[in-house]
Amino acid sequence: MRRTLISLLIALSVSGAALADDDISKVNGTAQVEAGQHAGDVHTVNGSVRIGDNAVVQKASTVNGAVELGKGATATIVKSVNGGLTLHDNARVSDEVETVNGRVLLERGADVKGPLSNVNGEISLQGAHVGGGIETTNADVTIGEGSKVEGGLLVKKPSMSFFSSNDRVPKIVIGPHAVVQGNLTFQREVELYVSDSATVGKIEGATAKKFSGSAP
Repeated sequence: MRRTLISLLIALSVSGAALADDDISKVNGTAQVEAGQHAGDVHTVNGSVRIGDNAVVQKASTVNGAVELGKGATATIVKSVNGGLTLHDNARVSDEVETVNGRVLLERGADVKGPLSNVNGEISLQGAHVGGGIETTNADVTIGEGSKVEGGLLVKKPSMSFFSSNDRVPKIVIGPHAVVQGNLTFQREVELYVSDSATVGKIEGATAKKFSGSAP
């Protein structure tokens, strides 16, 4: 009986650790949630945030560093200021994904219910879904094969900020069988390539160049 009780207490303790919703906050170094565990807000200032496969968190954010959601992981918000954001296969974000300076990569099956945005860097969807539109200023954007974006695509006019380099022309690619619902609005010059099997909304501010095959 005693051994059974001890075993039950250990099991409950382990279960509680795996399902804890405590916040994780650091100033320097990596903030990490192990595979399958639960946490609240996970934040660091100078370092990366890594959310393991099938883990569940609220906000995953950093100032200087990357944020990575493992396969099947779930978050409410994913943010960085200076750093890339990666959502691996089937990762899910129920609100927004945002960085200022950094690459945003959504792998196959990744799902962002809200908006996705950056200012500088690349945005790449590989068979992924974004429900709240995509917004950028200077990024190359690839909406890859089989990806779907609802809420349109906006490439904003750069500011005249001293910190911005506005000479490079962004390359926008809408891949085979990709779907972009809503307007594709370009407030600056871009190179726009649209697959002949893609479905897109109204294009404003650019002329699409059609291509066949996997890439232009």
